[in-house]
Amino acid sequence: MTTTSQHAVARVTSLASDLILDALPRAPNKSVFQHGFHRTFGILSIRHGVDIGSAILSKSDAELISDILSSFIPHLAEISSRPVVLHVAVDDDLSSVLSLQSTLPFVLYSASAQQAHDHALLASRLARLERKAVLHIFHTSKFPEDVSEVDATKVGPFLSAERRQSRTTSILTGTNADSPLFDAFESASLDTLSLVRRALPPLTYSGPSRPSTLICTLSQTSIDDNQLSHLDAVGALQISLLSPLPSSTIRGRIPSSVSRIFVLEQIRQWPTKYTPLFLDIVTAMQVRSPRPTVQAGTIGPHFELQRIVNTGVSEPIHIGPGFPTPGPQTTHVEVPSHESTYTKILADLFGERLRVENAPNQLPHYGDVATRPEFALGRAHVQVEGREELVHAVKDVLRPDASLSLPQDLTVLLGKWLIAKDDGTQSRVLADQIIPLLESIPALSHILSLRTHFSFPSRWIIGSDAWSYDLGASGFHHHLSSNLNVNLLLLDTIPYTRRDSFPEARLKKDAGLYAMNRGNVYVASVAVYSSYGQVLQALVEADKYPGPSVVLAYLPYELPDNVDAGALQVLKETKLAVDAGYWPLYRWDPAKERDGKDPFSLDSEAIKADLQQFLDRQNHLSQLVRSSPSFASELVGGLGETLKEARKKKAQQAYDDLLNSMDGLPLLVLYASDSGTAEKIAKRLAMRGRARGLATRVQSFDSFAFADLAQESHVAFITSTSGQGEPPQNGRDMFKAINAAVSRKERPLTSLKYSVFGLGDSHYWPRPEDKHYYNRPGKDLDGRLSAIGAERFADLGLGDDQDADGPQTGYKDWESMLWKGLGVDTVEVSEAEPEVITNEHIKVASNFLRGTIKESLEDTSTGGLAPSDCQVTKFHGFYQQDDRDIRDERKDQGLEPAYGFMIRVRLAAGVCTPEQWLVMDRIADERGNGTFKLTTRQTFQFHGILKHHVKPSIQAINRALLDTIAACGDVNRNILCPSMPPLKHLHAEMYAFAHQLSERLLPRTTAYHEIWLDKKLVAGDAVKDFEPIYGEAYLPRKFKMAIACPPHNDVDVFTNDVGFIAIADKQERLTGFNVIAGGGMGVTHGNKKTYPRLGDLLGFVTVEQAYVMAECILTIQRDNGNRQDRKIARLKHTIDRMGLDVFIAEAEKRAGFCFEPARPFSFDSNIDVFGWTDGLNDTKHYTCFIENGRVQDEPGRHFKAGLREIAQVHKGTFRLTSNQHLIIAEIPNDQVPVIEKLLSKYKLDSVSHSGLRLASSACVAFPTCGLAMAESERYLPFLIDKVERICEEVGLRNDSIVMRMSGCPNGCSRPYVAEVAFVGKSPGVYVMLLGGGYYGQRLNRIYRESVTEPEILAILRPMIKRYALERLEGERFGDFTIRAGYVAPAISGKGWYD
Repeated sequence: MTTTSQHAVARVTSLASDLILDALPRAPNKSVFQHGFHRTFGILSIRHGVDIGSAILSKSDAELISDILSSFIPHLAEISSRPVVLHVAVDDDLSSVLSLQSTLPFVLYSASAQQAHDHALLASRLARLERKAVLHIFHTSKFPEDVSEVDATKVGPFLSAERRQSRTTSILTGTNADSPLFDAFESASLDTLSLVRRALPPLTYSGPSRPSTLICTLSQTSIDDNQLSHLDAVGALQISLLSPLPSSTIRGRIPSSVSRIFVLEQIRQWPTKYTPLFLDIVTAMQVRSPRPTVQAGTIGPHFELQRIVNTGVSEPIHIGPGFPTPGPQTTHVEVPSHESTYTKILADLFGERLRVENAPNQLPHYGDVATRPEFALGRAHVQVEGREELVHAVKDVLRPDASLSLPQDLTVLLGKWLIAKDDGTQSRVLADQIIPLLESIPALSHILSLRTHFSFPSRWIIGSDAWSYDLGASGFHHHLSSNLNVNLLLLDTIPYTRRDSFPEARLKKDAGLYAMNRGNVYVASVAVYSSYGQVLQALVEADKYPGPSVVLAYLPYELPDNVDAGALQVLKETKLAVDAGYWPLYRWDPAKERDGKDPFSLDSEAIKADLQQFLDRQNHLSQLVRSSPSFASELVGGLGETLKEARKKKAQQAYDDLLNSMDGLPLLVLYASDSGTAEKIAKRLAMRGRARGLATRVQSFDSFAFADLAQESHVAFITSTSGQGEPPQNGRDMFKAINAAVSRKERPLTSLKYSVFGLGDSHYWPRPEDKHYYNRPGKDLDGRLSAIGAERFADLGLGDDQDADGPQTGYKDWESMLWKGLGVDTVEVSEAEPEVITNEHIKVASNFLRGTIKESLEDTSTGGLAPSDCQVTKFHGFYQQDDRDIRDERKDQGLEPAYGFMIRVRLAAGVCTPEQWLVMDRIADERGNGTFKLTTRQTFQFHGILKHHVKPSIQAINRALLDTIAACGDVNRNILCPSMPPLKHLHAEMYAFAHQLSERLLPRTTAYHEIWLDKKLVAGDAVKDFEPIYGEAYLPRKFKMAIACPPHNDVDVFTNDVGFIAIADKQERLTGFNVIAGGGMGVTHGNKKTYPRLGDLLGFVTVEQAYVMAECILTIQRDNGNRQDRKIARLKHTIDRMGLDVFIAEAEKRAGFCFEPARPFSFDSNIDVFGWTDGLNDTKHYTCFIENGRVQDEPGRHFKAGLREIAQVHKGTFRLTSNQHLIIAEIPNDQVPVIEKLLSKYKLDSVSHSGLRLASSACVAFPTCGLAMAESERYLPFLIDKVERICEEVGLRNDSIVMRMSGCPNGCSRPYVAEVAFVGKSPGVYVMLLGGGYYGQRLNRIYRESVTEPEILAILRPMIKRYALERLEGERFGDFTIRAGYVAPAISGKGWYD
């Protein structure tokens, strides 16, 4: 049949690919392929100007057909490793497409329609087999050609057939190619030959057997034997494979008689002197003797062979119309990916006013010099002079004695412009009015010629830190000396962790200090991944400053093994640099000094806190000395006495240690522990050793120097296991030192006797190939200590969490061997071991939650609290945390952790007023890290609160008529309520119930008001607190309640300790609740005594009875919960231990009434409904998607600022959802346009996310949560990006799949009821769970014990594709995974592991 090459390629692509990306040309032109497609589905048209490269990377196993190249060139490095076919149609010129040749592994070239058809099949086969990108270049057909097309039914089997066995000798060329990629091409080519019955050789020779001249062409015009017969000894070699093209293959096809070779390509221009094909031919001929002459040339689509052959050796060959000489062209400057973050901010802030004087888009006009900052400075100088000329010209024509009489309206406008000329907005508005008037007055042509200067621009020059190496001689100095109102943005790209690996960094000067010393320059140091708000403030201030400005911006994107680093890694590098003081954040504004204000603002919170602490001490001492001059001498004298006393105590301790060592054998106990278990065992061992007369000491691995081990006689090492068989964080330095000694074959510990006990969990590593990770640190340590000369005095002991008694089973045997090895196994211990201090002791001793919190807060010697107080402060609504991103860095510097506090608000039912929202927003900015979190418990959570900010923050919360008491701790916590129930009128009743129940179950201690609100007890200590519900020990563990309103289960009611399911009568009035009890999410990895559980349905109660029943169930847990082991202390364990029937009977006995039979109900979903919905009383609601609940401003998404502005005008309420989103509720109809405008302005109206993303949720995890084992909130969006692509490939973009991630097994994001869930085990490693119920009605099950991201994607891709093809009508993903046999359904919590 006859067809065009583009239609032939489109047909093959339709048959061969699951997804086709059709890159459209500029409108109104249409796709040249549209009539060739043989299907209508799976074709994605990409508009002209859209980033094609990003589109390709967002799809897998796709084929692109295009006649344009522009935007996917920057992505080729990443595309090359994807199974993608790029079919690129060209007309005459091959220049642009050949520039891709060296970037992609396979490049095919087709000169005819038949060849394009066959190569399209070959390309698809290659991409599928090799999982690499294939570029297929072909010419568009002007007229239909004869093409023998393959039968459509044969394409599928052809593509899925197994790979041929590779050969060492080429079948097609008869040479030894010695190239794996060429072998792959040859194999696929032979497969295609079997299908189409036509050979597809990489090179095709035509002509006599012994030619003297060879014409090697890359052109759409073929050369046949008939054309060559008219020439003397001339042959032709036509190229079909550009890459890979081994030299041996080229030599094998060029006859040895050839003495002259013409390499002719159909190109118009080339940026370098030689093309890749020319270099390939020259390289191949290097070993020939004699070596033939090789000439390069360009040809058009039509050329004369005789003319080519007659060309002299030194003459350039350019044959054909419109093909100039190849020569160097201007190169394109790629803007680094992360640099665009700052340029986007500049564009957002200044819009049309922005002028980047050295922007890459000026390359066509000025060449490479355009991007140099020095050129840009000169260009800016010319622009500024032009504006000054305009100002003088306008003033001249407005002088009273001016010869020209101007129209009144123009005179007024020019006068206004002179006043507002430096106002970016007003100057532009006035310019639009002035310029049309000037055009009608020829006498003002000079001013009109300067019209581009009417608008006041924001001028910027973007440079690198290279200017910091020679400040006095570089353009940096010239910029400062110019006094021009031009802003300089200098980007520093050296990652903090690699700063020592850049030798040039040592030559760098402090550009900020240099600029500040001049006194008339605005200077700021910023880092967008540390403080986005500070970046905005600095850029705006720099723009307003009437003189030179310098903004030093941190941008660590050149990272180890990952140059194009992801935002998460950049964030970590930035935090390390800022918090360690390597990159301080500050602003220096000389304009403030002129106004009598402090010109310097230090914006680094960590540095500011340390500095403030120092200044507070200095100020305190200074005030004391001024008030009492004798204090100074007393202070100095007291230092001497204190030193004497300290020395005396130290001497006494040394004497006591000496006596002990004379009596008992010394034993050093070293531990390495992340969770604290190994540390507890070590301290207990040391205590028991002392009871046997041993002189014991206990320390962590890394607090003891490796070199000092040689001075010890007996050491017991106790280590747990982290991550993938890695040592714990506080033991890695010791492990490194031991490994180094082993590698050097040293034996420094010949006098040391040792024993090792390791803790691990064999359940972590179910796969046989992973078994060696079990207890690996302990095993490795035992072997390597022996290798460097140490001698065992007791064999290696291993504790397994899977044993009946956990690690204690192995520990008991090891401890017995230890005492025997030390010779103290026969010693009788008469003293009872002191009781271990637990949370229960701390609660009872806290005097109704007072502890020593007040004293800890006043202790300025540390940023943290006393350990016991950290357990008590939970009841007051906050936890002590530290920044784990910089924990190791601070440890290396000898600093304590960067302590910060998480404060959580008690917000029953998740409803707040706009005024309260504004207070929360202000606390985040003034006291926290500039962001706040909407939690899965429908409340606010702040992070990064420094110790001295805790009390002011809690006081501010209380002034907003909210509080933090019972937001955490072993009490009833925030009660959840449906944020937007289907029966809208019931929200008020359920809100009232939740609010009143929360108040009823509050702790009654007055400690909260005493500590935070400075209230005093009326009778001092004479009146003691009394807790009528909780008692002095409170509950064994946390207690959670929720209210649900069918058919919407947005609160996941079954996951709570107590749940209330609202029941309405036929008139839709609330009659009462079905009561659920025994739900809970918390699990401990490997501990089968812990498990997730869904609540049991107990029965129905009225609204009035519900208050009583809630209190009775809580007191049952108070009296019967496990207070010995907090891991199994939740209500779910209590019910399983008591039995459900006994539990119900006890609840009814305490309540004084019985449950009625449960009323019927049903649920159908648990995700939020986004966008606009109708409310009551002529109001509307709008549900905003807030990913993972993080309210913050970031480039392109200023959600925090937007919600602040909405709160300033909103007349209704805000409702926080338990899925971490936000409802702007009860908006009066007349205010809807105002809210709509603000939603649009701040992009809060975008709800077009995928169904997967809308149903996702993650806990906080790193860097603040102390329990986190892996990333969660920061990582899930990136994983969603990749899983979204899989869903889109199979048409599931809008299908809701509930996916949740938790950084640890405690399950704050409720992962155990998600359809797909990931629970952190170690950095980058997760437990994968499947099969949860879509509306929270069923637990999921463990599918894989340990997965990383590549494994996650490899598992989900075929699973999601199968779901798309095989699902039943209305079948949810979780249900499908059970029906398909991936996991079995979870029947109960206790049977979760079965």
